[in-house]
Amino acid sequence: MIQSERIAPHILWTKINRPDARNAINFQVIDQLEDLLTTLETDESIRVFIFSGEGNISFIAGGDLKEFHSITKKSEAINVSKRMQSLFKRIEELPCWNIAFINGDAYGGGIELMMAFDFILSSTHTKFGFTQGRFYLTPGWGGLTRLIERVGRSKALQWQGKAEIKTARELYNEGFINSIIEEKNVLEWAEPLTKNGRDFIQTLKRNSGISSLNRFTLMESEIEPFADLWVDENHTSRVEKFIQKNNK
Repeated sequence: MIQSERIAPHILWTKINRPDARNAINFQVIDQLEDLLTTLETDESIRVFIFSGEGNISFIAGGDLKEFHSITKKSEAINVSKRMQSLFKRIEELPCWNIAFINGDAYGGGIELMMAFDFILSSTHTKFGFTQGRFYLTPGWGGLTRLIERVGRSKALQWQGKAEIKTARELYNEGFINSIIEEKNVLEWAEPLTKNGRDFIQTLKRNSGISSLNRFTLMESEIEPFADLWVDENHTSRVEKFIQKNNK
């Protein structure tokens, strides 16, 4: 599911490898990411963590709708959302730099995940789908709060309200991503970040305001409305139609 490789003395690169599901997040991936974060939190030698999808077709195609469709109760949707928010918070607060390299198309929850990273790099060919609205959902993993931080309230609401799909170049021009780059050049981009140790990295990150209680209050306020929509017939029927269409 996820595979990690030490590509330099202080750099760990992890890839999600679920080609049949376009690298969508399922419960097994969540388990493995939580275990990986424990390593990243404790291994003092790691100064940069890079995360991408395997191949060049998909970064992460959101949550695995086939597996998550088994969640039918509001309380279950709340629990999953809380778990994902906790996971993303751990990523943000890692005492090392973290980089999301978007090697292929990303949708919904995949975009929510990448926004928890310090830096977002992208290949030229990728597309970014802010498409939760197509399934009658709002972001529930902290994504609306983080999107507003990156592009402002009006654009965030426009992109989510219209369920827009953006190119890498469009998002670079909006300041959403840090660089458009090919995979062979990611290591060169990341290496200057290894010059200082984890104490320095952690101090700089903490001083940037990522641990603000107000941020997490706003993110937590996304959970219940998300869960209400999750059990709404408009959502369940759209997911069923999507699954049926893709099973043909």
